[in-house]
Amino acid sequence: MSSAKWREGSGEGDGSGRHGPTRRGVLRSMLLITAVAPVLSACGASGFRPLHASQEFGGSAVNDKLAKLDIAPIPGRVGQRIRNELIFQSNGGTAPPSPEFRLEVALRESVSATLVRDDGDALGSVYNIDASFRLIRVADKTVVLQGVSYGRAGFERFRSIFANVRAREEAENRAASTVGQELKTRLSAFLSQA
Repeated sequence: MSSAKWREGSGEGDGSGRHGPTRRGVLRSMLLITAVAPVLSACGASGFRPLHASQEFGGSAVNDKLAKLDIAPIPGRVGQRIRNELIFQSNGGTAPPSPEFRLEVALRESVSATLVRDDGDALGSVYNIDASFRLIRVADKTVVLQGVSYGRAGFERFRSIFANVRAREEAENRAASTVGQELKTRLSAFLSQA
């Protein structure tokens, strides 16, 4: 059988080592394109825009809006990590010239024991951050967005005190990075509509 001819079947070869398109495979592709095309055109008609693209490319220019965000100091080592993550992601580390919004974050930290043995010793723990945030419009001091972001990171417990301290620090860093990325996503979604 020639590979140029259409074959009926499941899309497998004819045993000669030649694989070509089957009629069923081509029909499935055509059906998929026919089904997806109206959805994509509806996205354009309904105002779907790329989040981080500039306005000249049809985007919402959210990066420019994030650059005008003032992030208040957050107490503690983990708070400083979250703030640094947000500052770097929003404006690359430079101070905003004239901020339009101010972000305030309050943290609640806790550690939960996991894998507890019969004698009461825990083999692992989970570091938890609950970050309550408020986005305030600088012009009129109005809270325009508020909520809570969560970060969780597990770590093992060791016999060495130094290893335990280091494992917890790494868990704190991972949880802080998670909270920072989630906050940036939530702020980007809000600012793209503002």
